[in-house]
Amino acid sequence: MTNNQRLVYIALLAAQAVIISLIERAIPSPFAIAPGAKLGLANIITCMALYTLPVKDASKVVMIRIILATLLGGTISSFMYSAAGAALSFIGMCSVKKLGPSRISLIGVSVAGAILHNIGQLTIASWVAQTWTVLLYLPVLSFFGILSGIAMGMVANYLLNHVEQLHYYRSLQEMKYTPLNQVS
Repeated sequence: MTNNQRLVYIALLAAQAVIISLIERAIPSPFAIAPGAKLGLANIITCMALYTLPVKDASKVVMIRIILATLLGGTISSFMYSAAGAALSFIGMCSVKKLGPSRISLIGVSVAGAILHNIGQLTIASWVAQTWTVLLYLPVLSFFGILSGIAMGMVANYLLNHVEQLHYYRSLQEMKYTPLNQVS
């Protein structure tokens, strides 16, 4: 992939993530038991970026999404919650992904990201509220995070395996990180 192709691909993923974030913000919370909980649809794009781009470029997609989504319809507090959740989620997803495909699938990486996103947001909420009791909400959010992470991971996995250009980018990324002694 040339540098221009890479930049265009990053921009396309970021644009898709921003649009998905804005659409998801307009949808009422689908979980009556967990007010404020969202599906995390932009996690699909994060997973696709993580599996088709180097970590540095995938982090650019996440940062662009957070900044633009905030500028187009957010507040300072929504930026703080999004940034904390996305940063912890992205770091965790990168770490879990390093375990390798023989130990954890893209769906597992997505679930880890969903749970860590909840932890990041609740940490900011407890800081704002000046009490750790906000973290009592974590088991409820984790349950919905697991369900949502599985669903978003399945969608991302499907797209990566069935959209020809994404499949090509994923294979490029896998070849780039395959040790020389494993190439047949």
